[in-house]
Amino acid sequence: MKPYDRKIVLENGREFYGYGFGAHVSAVNELVFNTSMVGYQEIISDPSYTDQMVCMTYPLIGNYGMTEEDYETRVPTMGGLIVREYNDLPSNFRYTKTLSEVLDEYGIPGISGVDTRMITRIIRDEGSQKVLICDASLPFANAYQLLLNYQIPHDMVSRVSSKKRWYSRTPHHRFDVVAVDCGMKLNIIRKLNEKGCNVTVVPYNTSAEDIMKMRPDGLFLSNGPGDPQDVQTVIRVVQELQGKLPIFGICLGHQMISLAMGAKTYKMKFGHRGGNHPVLNIATGKVEITSQNHSYAVDPDSLAGTGLTMTHVNLLDNTAEGVACWEKKLFSVQYHPESAPGPQDSTYLFDQFISLMESAKEGKQNAEAY
Repeated sequence: MKPYDRKIVLENGREFYGYGFGAHVSAVNELVFNTSMVGYQEIISDPSYTDQMVCMTYPLIGNYGMTEEDYETRVPTMGGLIVREYNDLPSNFRYTKTLSEVLDEYGIPGISGVDTRMITRIIRDEGSQKVLICDASLPFANAYQLLLNYQIPHDMVSRVSSKKRWYSRTPHHRFDVVAVDCGMKLNIIRKLNEKGCNVTVVPYNTSAEDIMKMRPDGLFLSNGPGDPQDVQTVIRVVQELQGKLPIFGICLGHQMISLAMGAKTYKMKFGHRGGNHPVLNIATGKVEITSQNHSYAVDPDSLAGTGLTMTHVNLLDNTAEGVACWEKKLFSVQYHPESAPGPQDSTYLFDQFISLMESAKEGKQNAEAY
């Protein structure tokens, strides 16, 4: 058996030794786990995992490689990857690079051969915590001091958001949507294009005035990393534009809409990450199998007096998974309908956004006619 060359050190003092792949660098991040059985490429390239080290509960990772068409962002910003078994010989006719090659290209460290079941149980029981990945030879005292010195950043959205406006067009479009990029997954844009929307993607700090100058039919607020309280610029945009045009938010967008309307958010013990969360649609009574990735949640008790009603609830822990204020043509969900959970359980949410834009457009045309 070859000697271990890498290790991770947890904030609770536990050490786990294993074998490195990807970039051979040291890094300190927040430790979280993901229960998805497939989709590691989408997880690695999801900007919501910025500065997080993800422990995969499914034991075999890397076996189908990485494919050019399946990235969720052009430049992955995940902090690191922890797996039980890493496969560097993919069996997939579509793959163009191995997982290790991509992680190395973007400076992301990985470790395999560790007890991911134990690590997951630690997170579940003790909550998310800081973690260091480093050389196996680094003394524990030195490693732990690096952990103690690390502070969770509050500038993640500004780092992953687009720096300039850009466009994603579709033939014979019916609607123009402005999407505020807080770390947006590319598949959200693909879904909007499929529904007949031209999408103008703008940086997170774009003002409400500049958004309205683009004459959009609707506003979309994206997913992204970190604490929603850190993104006050977007919260103010929602406050200024509520009721003026349809607004749809996903994940971080859901949290920012709720904060803008006067609700509160809180940090969860270990969050929701995976493609198997049952969510009840309160209006229809149907249960959707959802894909999730978030550390923060909206406090359902804080919705009273905000004008928001809870539309969806998580059946595992009763957290608020969706809110709406139909009077102001505004709604959001905590989970990811574009990730094809179910696989088609949640696509109706994009149709719902289209319907709101249709009715708003018809109302505007009728008003102009008179």
